[in-house]
Amino acid sequence: MHDALIDRIYESSFVPENWPGVLDDLAALTDASGGLLFAVRDKVLNWTSSDSLGPVFQSYVSDGWFSRCTRRVCLFSRNQPSFLVEHDFWTPDELDANPIYRDFFRPRGLGWSAGTGLMMPTGDNIVFSIERAFDRGPIELERVHALNALRPHLARAALIAARLGLRSASTASDALAAMGLPALVLDESATVIEANALMQELDEHVHWRALDRIVLRDATADALLRRALSAPPGNTDVDAGVQSFALRAQDGRASRVGHLVPIRRAAHDIFGRSYAVLVITPVTTRRAPPVELLRSLFDLTPSEARVARSLAGGDSLDDIAADGGVSRNTVRAQLRQVMDKTGCTRQAEVTALMANIAIGQPAVTADGSGR
Repeated sequence: MHDALIDRIYESSFVPENWPGVLDDLAALTDASGGLLFAVRDKVLNWTSSDSLGPVFQSYVSDGWFSRCTRRVCLFSRNQPSFLVEHDFWTPDELDANPIYRDFFRPRGLGWSAGTGLMMPTGDNIVFSIERAFDRGPIELERVHALNALRPHLARAALIAARLGLRSASTASDALAAMGLPALVLDESATVIEANALMQELDEHVHWRALDRIVLRDATADALLRRALSAPPGNTDVDAGVQSFALRAQDGRASRVGHLVPIRRAAHDIFGRSYAVLVITPVTTRRAPPVELLRSLFDLTPSEARVARSLAGGDSLDDIAADGGVSRNTVRAQLRQVMDKTGCTRQAEVTALMANIAIGQPAVTADGSGR
């Protein structure tokens, strides 16, 4: 996979002035003009874009087009863990009549895009959008697949960037304090370099040992953490180690999620010799988990996430196979992948874990905020 690009994505977690270059790289993958990143929390909007699109999207925000545009609402309403294009939502005639496309994008030479919405359990709503010139035509499916392969990395990096308000921190202490989430900085041996005060309150999940080392009390999560930390430096392939995992309480219920965000390139100017930042986000147990949450937790493929969510809803493997129009053997293979990525060893354990992961996330309103 695009290892150098993945490194730059994680670098931008903590050095957000590098996002425009990353968005240019994503645009190059799709033969597009540029890209943009929007992050909304508590009705506060932060955004950045490719330099080439900066004036266009400054007008988009300041002249009121952002608040009127339904594109991001469509992205979130699909609850689909992938990049989507215009024809996933509108017919050609509907698109021609859409005032945002007709009166804003097309007069500025744009009009085709691939976008994805990330609804985080922290209340952060994030949109990535890659914009292509109208004359070039719609973004092709194979290019959308290339973006989807990078999506788990974009999700983790954007969560950090959103919590920092797309602003750089000058020190590790500043970065950890600004996140507003339990977080600590680790080296490759799981020795803690620095932690914020919120992390000190997670005794239920984190056991502190001598010499500033930590162990996660959930043995499965701890094993996944150490596997990710032991991956070769510079290797950011998902297969080299699960980087997002559930943290289960003593009763077996998943109540938190750990996200391991590698420190790359210029981010070492902030964190020194450190290897990664571990950020803990909440989950709740109100309802069955949406596919988006399962993808963000475990880097599941769309088919794996469908299997996991269906198990949480009480469906059998035969039910899942019939609903998906695939064989039972295919579903069993997908279940095996889910087990490998979540650290479970039995189907019953997968079902119990998934049934206890949910997100108490309000619906997304037209301004991109939660109600």
